[in-house]
Amino acid sequence: MSREGAGLFAGFRVLGRFSGHVPHVLRYHGRHREFYVATAVGRSVHTYNVKKLGIVSVSNALPQDITCLAADRMLIFASYDNILHAFARNKEVVHTYEGHKARIHLLQPFGDHVISVDVDNVLIVWNIQSEEEYLQVDFDKATFVVSALLHPSTYLNKILLGSQQGSLQLWNIRSNKLLYSFPGWGFAVTTLAQAPAVDVVAVGLVSGHIIVHNIKFDETLMKFQQDWGPITAISFRTDGHPVMAAGSPVGHIALWDLEDKKLMCQMQDAHSTAIAGMSFVPGEPLLITNGADNALQVWIFDGPGGTGRVLRSRKGHSAPPTKIRYHGQNGEQILSAGQDGTLQSFSTVHDRFNKSLGRGSINKKKSKKKGLKLDTMALPPITAFASEVAHQSDWDGIIACHQGYITCTTWNYQKTSMGAHKLRPEEFSKYKPIDIYATAVDITSCGNFAVIGMSTGQVDVYNMQSGIHRGRYGKEKAHEGAIRGVAVDGLNQLVITAGNEGLIKFWKFKTKELVYSTELSSSPSAILLHRDSGILGIAFDDFSISVLDIETRKIVRTFSGHHGRINDMTFSPDGRWLITSSMDCTIKTWDLPSGCLIDCFLVDSAAVSLTMSPTGEFLASAHVDDLGIYLWSNRSLYSLVSLRPLPADYEPSLVTLPSTCPVQDEDMSGEEEPCDEMIEYVSPEQLEEQLVTLSSLPESRWKNLLSLDVIKKKNKPREPPKVPKAAPFFIPTVPGLIPRYIPPEEEKDTQSKVVNLGVLAQKSDFYIHLEEALSTNEYKVPLDLLKRLGPSNIEIELRGLAPEGGGSMKVMVSFLRMIGMMLNKKYNFELAQAYLALFLKQSVGASADCHNLIKYESHQKDQNKYRAIPSFGSLFYHSVLVLSGENWEWKKSGGNQDFRHSWLYQFEINGLSEVVSNCSGILSSEFVFHESTWPLLDAAPLLASAVPHGSPQCMEPLAVMMDSPIWDVMTQAVFLSFILED
Repeated sequence: MSREGAGLFAGFRVLGRFSGHVPHVLRYHGRHREFYVATAVGRSVHTYNVKKLGIVSVSNALPQDITCLAADRMLIFASYDNILHAFARNKEVVHTYEGHKARIHLLQPFGDHVISVDVDNVLIVWNIQSEEEYLQVDFDKATFVVSALLHPSTYLNKILLGSQQGSLQLWNIRSNKLLYSFPGWGFAVTTLAQAPAVDVVAVGLVSGHIIVHNIKFDETLMKFQQDWGPITAISFRTDGHPVMAAGSPVGHIALWDLEDKKLMCQMQDAHSTAIAGMSFVPGEPLLITNGADNALQVWIFDGPGGTGRVLRSRKGHSAPPTKIRYHGQNGEQILSAGQDGTLQSFSTVHDRFNKSLGRGSINKKKSKKKGLKLDTMALPPITAFASEVAHQSDWDGIIACHQGYITCTTWNYQKTSMGAHKLRPEEFSKYKPIDIYATAVDITSCGNFAVIGMSTGQVDVYNMQSGIHRGRYGKEKAHEGAIRGVAVDGLNQLVITAGNEGLIKFWKFKTKELVYSTELSSSPSAILLHRDSGILGIAFDDFSISVLDIETRKIVRTFSGHHGRINDMTFSPDGRWLITSSMDCTIKTWDLPSGCLIDCFLVDSAAVSLTMSPTGEFLASAHVDDLGIYLWSNRSLYSLVSLRPLPADYEPSLVTLPSTCPVQDEDMSGEEEPCDEMIEYVSPEQLEEQLVTLSSLPESRWKNLLSLDVIKKKNKPREPPKVPKAAPFFIPTVPGLIPRYIPPEEEKDTQSKVVNLGVLAQKSDFYIHLEEALSTNEYKVPLDLLKRLGPSNIEIELRGLAPEGGGSMKVMVSFLRMIGMMLNKKYNFELAQAYLALFLKQSVGASADCHNLIKYESHQKDQNKYRAIPSFGSLFYHSVLVLSGENWEWKKSGGNQDFRHSWLYQFEINGLSEVVSNCSGILSSEFVFHESTWPLLDAAPLLASAVPHGSPQCMEPLAVMMDSPIWDVMTQAVFLSFILED
């Protein structure tokens, strides 16, 4: 079965892919006034600007790899198999041309048409806009097999065709007529190029000859020959220098002087593979080349002798990578070792931060003299390496071992070159053994020491700064069989080695003594240590995986499920996941705490190496026969991902490798329903009715409600902005001998700007729902509306409840009932406190409204006195207990319940005045601990005498009490117990 929904990792982008075997195309953008170069990389087209060689855009991917590329002023044409597509804006496919029966191998834009030729020798002329065939010509393979195609400059409606038989033909496309046949030179034509002169073309032959021919008079002007094989590309310099460049299959470039008709210079090893495409930038001394070695280079000709140097380049591995590892802790650089023998660093941020550390060599000076092709001093490809950023600016910080080679090399990341030391055992310093080689390496976290394991079972320690041998583990050998892996813990206390004979051994790093040895169930193929958590991953030859705790030295987890050799492993930064890749083309993620498989996906080609970003953002993978490094984003960081164990019969789905353009994670919620395990848990508004529950709103929504006036006062500008007066065209002057201007008259604005809001106010949604709640007694809707507002809007809404703001007494009562509902149900507790405090502050400020509200509610209270007293008397009683802090008299009475009932009785018989008087005595004797409570003590007797009679004098003591720190608790309880109904 397969799991619903997306997996843990999603394809993001690919690194290190810049070019292929398809020739590039050069375009000029008229509006930008800039040249752009487009290359075919796999199934996409990459567009770079020539100025900085920075990538501008990546087209949408086609179903298959692109085999042919061409471009005109507006569109880019790319073909795969027998289908031709046209890209607009370097991005999306706007036209598709279908009609060929065989693979297309030649393309030529031709005004409003495009010409394509397939391997079956069929030429089709397409109308670009209508996508219809304008003309189809079939050539006889026995006499003329089309191998090159060119539209000669100024030749209207005409094309020049080259053949494998060596002859040329000039055709008129509009009339479908053969105008002229050129006999040729007896060799197959490989390429055709237009010269700067009209009527002159250059013909490249398979024999290495270059023929500069005048097609108007059928006359050969010049003839050159290269000894490097067939001509692959030709281009002419157009900045005033009569120079022609020609490419070869071995990667060399020859520059020919057209005036002196001789070879001017050679640029050897410009590419490690054949030159696929070559074009001079019009009017500039710049040459752009690309090849199948995954390199795109810009050469500048500014030196003596006419030779060129590399101005800008984008290079990747010319052979598939074998090992990749993140370098440093920022997760921005990935070190990659390839089968081409190079060690490179790829940036996950931008291509301009890429570095090439070069190719390993026994003697770099001799290698430079001999050249790339004849270099016998080059080292084999790197099979394993380890890096550390500590002290990398002081000495080499990378150690690497090579395939079938006993010597290990150091590399310097800062200098981007091979290091100064070559590490090998002392007994092999004078001769090189054939069957002994290094198999595993590791570097300490401090960057001072390197540990190297050999195929003979030896494990040696070297100093990275000096390259001196610092010891060996075991008397002669650490293991009887070949070393399959070495690891050093984070504190340089233990060295862990794994041998081919099936043993894991623990050694003291400093004394080289054996501490512990354990026998494994099978022969290990590789080990990987997560230094922070002290867990060791062990991959076995029987395709199983074990996890060992280096503290207890016991196997804590065992996983099985791969059906092929395990190629690589990597841990997540927190040590919770172990991610493995196998030759069965699967990448699996194992959860170590639960011991289960939580993710698995299938790829087209097996991943040979894996590495996880130190930040946990990306998983990087390198695959069989693939030049790129693929990044997979960790979806658990930004979306809901199920981490439940996969079932035993789980069938992984095939995931396509990502392209160069970053892939946006699509929202699939609208297309398919989430399974039960993917449903997000939603917390209820209240867990239990007996619990006081707070809201989930941020403090900024309610904490500063009482301080809004202070905040507005601080933010108020000292002087309101004034609109400058418009100056008159003629400035008036005072009549007299001395010219003086008339001073402007000051405006006298006597009209009052105070507007009665009650006249202009409109009912808000909150106001309307409060009115409706008077009859329905449902306050959930107005409460939700209030919770969505900010502090300023809340203040405006509460001011609008008063009659002066356009409200009414009934709506104010409805608001108080909403607060009572919140307190009774014990949820949104802090919001109830904040809203009520702001309401009381505004109501006390308007004494008339408060007096009328009290009179209105006094009448309601007289009718429902005995029904309302018990609940709110209890509320006030609890508030007094909160004020005392220690349940003062009730605690003294031993928790007697009669004492509590006496309070309720006193409230019922004597009214609020007696309660407040008692409260003032309590405060004076038990709660006098800060001078801020003194105004409250003075205000309590006044409040007690004024409140029972509904006198407006109660406003003054209430205002005094508002300034007290305990206003929120006491005053709200008193006001609620006096006003609200049950």
